This record gives sequence, C-alpha cells and structure tokens, in this order.
Amino acid sequence: MSSIEKFLKDHKIEEVEILVPDMAGIARGKILPAERFVEGMKKNGLRIPEALFVQTVTGDYPREDTVTDPATSDVYLIPDPDTIRIVPWYPEPTAQVICDPYYFDGNAVAISARQVLKRVIALYAENKWKAVVAPELEFFLVDVNTDPDYPLEPPIGRSGRRETSRQAYGVDAVNEFDPLFEEIYDFCEAQDIGIDTLIHEAGAAQMEFNFNHGAPLKLADQAFLFKRTVREAGLRHKLYATFMAKPMQGEPGSSMHIHQSVVDAKSGRNLFGQKNGKDTELFHAHIAGLQKYLPAVMPLLAPNVNSYRRLIPYSDAPINTHWGYDNRTVGFRVPHSEPAARRVENRIAGADANPYLALAASLACGYLGMTEKLKPRAPVEGSAYRLAHTLPRTLYESLEHFTGSKSIKKALSETFVEAVKIVKETELQAYQQVISSWEREHLLLIV
Repeated sequence: MSSIEKFLKDHKIEEVEILVPDMAGIARGKILPAERFVEGMKKNGLRIPEALFVQTVTGDYPREDTVTDPATSDVYLIPDPDTIRIVPWYPEPTAQVICDPYYFDGNAVAISARQVLKRVIALYAENKWKAVVAPELEFFLVDVNTDPDYPLEPPIGRSGRRETSRQAYGVDAVNEFDPLFEEIYDFCEAQDIGIDTLIHEAGAAQMEFNFNHGAPLKLADQAFLFKRTVREAGLRHKLYATFMAKPMQGEPGSSMHIHQSVVDAKSGRNLFGQKNGKDTELFHAHIAGLQKYLPAVMPLLAPNVNSYRRLIPYSDAPINTHWGYDNRTVGFRVPHSEPAARRVENRIAGADANPYLALAASLACGYLGMTEKLKPRAPVEGSAYRLAHTLPRTLYESLEHFTGSKSIKKALSETFVEAVKIVKETELQAYQQVISSWEREHLLLIV
C-alpha cells in the first residue's frame, strides 16, 4: 500500500482535492471520491488540460498559444506523497494533495510552476549546493466588498471600530481579530504549515506571518496552501483576506520577503558566512546575481498590473537593486546574524506573486551570480530612496527585460519564458480595455 493510500485509510478520507498551482498561483484541479482518486492515481487517470498552465488570472486563454499543443491537450497528474494533508475546514473527512503534471511520454510539463522551481533546485544540486529559504507573507484584512468599484475598508474588530491609524507591531491591534488568527494557527497546524511569528504591519489591518526556514519546494508548497487557508479563514469570519500587492489607496503594499541562503549539500554548512563573522565571496556573488538579474525576472515577482503600485519611494517597498546591512530601504537586506545564519532578504517580491515562481526567480538570480562569479556594488548606508528608481515601473517594461535575457531563459527554460510572455500580454490586453473610475472622475467633463 502506498503512503497516500495509507493516509486516506488512516484518516477515513471520503473526498480528495487534487491541486495544481497555475501561473498565477491559483489552486486548480479536481475533487474526487477517495476510491476514484486511488483508481486514477494507479492508472494515470488524473488528467487536466495542458492549457491550464497558460490560463490567465481572469480565466481566459491567449488567442495565439505558441506553447501548449491542442492536439494533445491532456496531461496526467502524479500526486506528491509529501504534500498530502487534511483540509481542516470541511466537516467531512477530506484530503488535499499537490500534484505534478506530466506528458504521456513521461516528461514533466516544463511550464508548470512547481516544475520551474524544481529545475532551479536541480541547478543548485549540480554544484553540490542546497538553497534554504524563509518567506514572509503580508496581507490585508478588509470588509466584504461585493462592488469592485467601491474602495476597500478595514474590517470592524472586536472593539466595534475600524482601524484608521498606522499600528505597526501593535499587539492590541492584532488582538482585534484574535478569533480569526486562532483559527488560522489551528488550520496551519493541521496542515503542517510551519508559520512562526505574527505581526501587525504598517497598513491599516495589514498583517504578516513569517515561515520557518527550510527547503524551497517545501516552503513554496506551504506558502501556496497558506494563502488559500487565510482566505478561507477570512470568509468564515465574514471578512476578506487579500494578498493583492496594493489593495488600498494611501496604504503601503503587501510583500513576500524571501530570506535565502545556500548550504553545502553534504555537510549542511552555511556557505555565506565565514568563521570570523565576515561574508564569503560566494555570498557577495549571490547578491551580485540578484542585483544584475532580478530586474529581468520581475514578471515573476510583480506579476500583475497592480503589483507596480507598491514599488514606489517611501512606501516600505524598494525601488532599486541596492543592498545593505540591516537596511530596510534597499532591495536586498542582509540581517545581522551569526555566520551559520548568514542570509540575504529579497524585499522586492509582492504578496501577489506565485510562491513557486517567486522562489525560483530569486534563487535563479543568485545562482547565476555564483556561477558567473559576479561582484556586487558597495552596500548602501542610509536611505536607498535617495538613489535612482531602477526597477521596472510597469508590467510592460518588465516583460521586455524578461524576454530579452538569455541567461534567464537558460535557467528557467525558453518554453516557460514564452508561456509567461503570452499569458501576461493577454492580461495586459484585457486590462487596457477597462476604463477606471479615476478616468471618469478627472477626464469625463474636463478634457
């Protein structure tokens, strides 16, 4: 009996959700009776259309699909035994499992988000390196909003009032929603999601959870499930939890900070810090890779038109690729640490990013720096906001960098880069057809 079958039997599972993260990080898949799932698992019967991996965030498909093959539209799913978990919010015993898609010739689907991350992990393994990561995810709590033209508002907490002032690190402000967070912790514990610290961030009803550090694929799986869990818990408490990068005017945006380091695959020794406390050359090369290549992977770190509203000066988000020691204005912060915990924090990724792709992109940039033995610019002291805004300012600009980088194409695969291109161009075309309330307010009777 397989470990998956044993899990289903031990927990008396009645239904199984088979999950696949699409390019936007949305959970796609199917819900099956447990016995039907087991049968399909044994006979390659768990199938979905390959076109799912070029589905846009609005549920549309590119008119000119140069990546997937409509003649062989189905791919089959292989569940990852390490990802099977209980779905804790259903009354009936229900399991969820994350799957990897394969073609019927046995090759993995290169454009699936999970496979892209696996590809980067393999590049590290070829050099006898292992990456270690720890994401931090921010999100806003907002009132239920059924009219997309109406601005979002912070929800009413147990005091009966909305939060209107900035309450960064406010303990009592977090406790306004204590029942919600108790349920989130319970749900995460039931799913083996290793969340650690909860803090109130700078925005009104903006929160952040930190994850325990670990292997990239494991942490990406946890972040993927965590976002779904938080949204579900919010609905149960009659509010929305949103991971939009910039959901509210006048408030800071939400990020997914990525702490990353590299250890020796055999010994587990951190390769970024020396015994005397100084940085290693490999660490500086990793930072240099982030500096050089990160602007080219921005469609994976800031994947939506809304993402770029967050990356503005003096808004708790970086605007360039400078680095510094314990400096929160730069793109890459090096926290004070012992050599065994030496790491760099990528502060550029938004909370709206697909965690698999954000981790793959960030690690790929560091990998290129290490293999090319790059040298970083000098660390910045003081505010990096006084320096030039060098990150792309729009998704249009990001795509130009992304599709023009040969090194990124080699690291992530040309097919995947092409898939991102056609998906994001389709989303941009849809966005361009929308007339905003700002345009109606300021242009209708004036120009």
